[in-house]
Amino acid sequence: MRGGRPAPSSSGPPADKPKREAILDLSKYVNEKIRVKFTGGREVIGVLKGYDQLLNLVLDEVEEEVSASNPYKKRSLGLVVLRGPTITLLSPVDGFEEIANPFVSEE
Repeated sequence: MRGGRPAPSSSGPPADKPKREAILDLSKYVNEKIRVKFTGGREVIGVLKGYDQLLNLVLDEVEEEVSASNPYKKRSLGLVVLRGPTITLLSPVDGFEEIANPFVSEE
């Protein structure tokens, strides 16, 4: 090596970092129908089969809503892989559960 500092050695013990919790717990939606919206406005509904930490999803029995003006016009896609960075909204098809707003102080 010419000049500069030597490369740091990685022979030391690994630093004990606390494990980071996932923001979303998708495990409860596996084998359930979910709705996914993407940047650009596309929207699909399908059965969640798998996911990873980057929010990449595998959905089966997927139908894409072709037109927002006609929600009954759909296109069947079958088994698909959805890239996490393009997802803007993910929700269960069954409905939502209302929770208290954590950002409003109770007075």
